[in-house]
Amino acid sequence: MTGYDVLAEVYEWLISDEKLPPAAFAASFDDVLSLLPSNARVLDCSCGTGQLAVGLAGRGLQVVATDASEAMVRRTAQLSEQFGASLRTVRADWEELPDHFQDDTFDMVFCVGNSLHHAAGARGRGAAVESMSRLLRPGGRLVLTSRTWELVRARGSRLQIGDRLVRRNGRDAVVVYRWEIAPRWEQEHHIEIAIAQVEATGLVVVRSELLSCWPYRYEELEAELHRVGLRTELSTFDREAENYRVVASKE
Repeated sequence: MTGYDVLAEVYEWLISDEKLPPAAFAASFDDVLSLLPSNARVLDCSCGTGQLAVGLAGRGLQVVATDASEAMVRRTAQLSEQFGASLRTVRADWEELPDHFQDDTFDMVFCVGNSLHHAAGARGRGAAVESMSRLLRPGGRLVLTSRTWELVRARGSRLQIGDRLVRRNGRDAVVVYRWEIAPRWEQEHHIEIAIAQVEATGLVVVRSELLSCWPYRYEELEAELHRVGLRTELSTFDREAENYRVVASKE
């Protein structure tokens, strides 16, 4: 796994307007949340700055939020305090999750925000989904969102500059992505993400981070889920769409 310790301080510029309020982020998963029993136990294992975890806690669910970045976990705790939401935060990467929680603990596990590609290659990705599966009770569900890497790789290495200013906390910024696409799927790729904030004085302050990632084909993800005992119930995968969602249940 790689950082986000720098981007954690400006991560809200990467979240869409629609999903910035925690309640709205949680509402985007109403279809799967309706399947949960009351007072269900839920894990958000790539919590970022906590919008989803806090939104879930606001619904009365028992929520644990984890992330590999200490800075992200800290910001999630701050957001939960701001909204008066009760949840537990733990710094842990995916492979460490079984060290913190017993098997069959959660009714639902979320791995959203296009996070899984930061697992190091097929081995790391397989270990990550195995950890998630272990923590799910029988019949529990994994909810995962992903970039469509088939589409990303087809576009090749490139610089992607936002076409508008994004306003957060009374400040404007331009979001920039620099993609380094390796020749082969199994090789390490890189994404550099930069938030260029425009100060009232006209000064531009840039915070950026170079992140490692290992893309995967949709069929590889499906096979890895099946290997760890997860059966796909829903998939929105479309090779022409930017992102997709998979809901898989533990057999």
